[in-house]
Amino acid sequence: MWPLDSAALPGPTAYVEPNTPARLRAVFDDYVRRNNLKATQQRDTIVDLFLKSKGHMSIDDLLGRVRKKNPKVGYATVYRTLKLLTDCGIAAARQFGDGQTRFEVMEDHHHHDHLICTHCGLILEFENEHIERLQDEMATRLGFKLVRHKLELYGLCPKAAGVKNGPCPNEQRSR
Repeated sequence: MWPLDSAALPGPTAYVEPNTPARLRAVFDDYVRRNNLKATQQRDTIVDLFLKSKGHMSIDDLLGRVRKKNPKVGYATVYRTLKLLTDCGIAAARQFGDGQTRFEVMEDHHHHDHLICTHCGLILEFENEHIERLQDEMATRLGFKLVRHKLELYGLCPKAAGVKNGPCPNEQRSR
């Protein structure tokens, strides 16, 4: 292991997702047509709400939002629709160590990493080119040809870590 001075790293930049639900909807509609699947109003509602979502959403989270529009939609329908969205490359399933699968919209396959609070469940996305370069350099140094990677950092948000007057970004978001 080599020492890494975190103060020497350039600061992370916020991950900003481009707003492209119409383009992604067209990709999904094309996928449905090419695979001879039938279009349904329930599936359309699920897809539209998922594409407008931000962050990481569980099946239960999405089901709650969908049922506000159509109370008759079931868990299995949401699950199958998310599977279709994942199969066609629009959604990515993520596991953050709590046993619950969350999904995020894959807009332009923009790479980002995650900070996860093990106390409150907050998931923050970030980008840092310096970290990306370090990972590439290490892979090259060790003779690896990278095909994909993910970086998930688990820890405590400032409040959970006991920082005096430390905020919990999860609580600030819900205000």
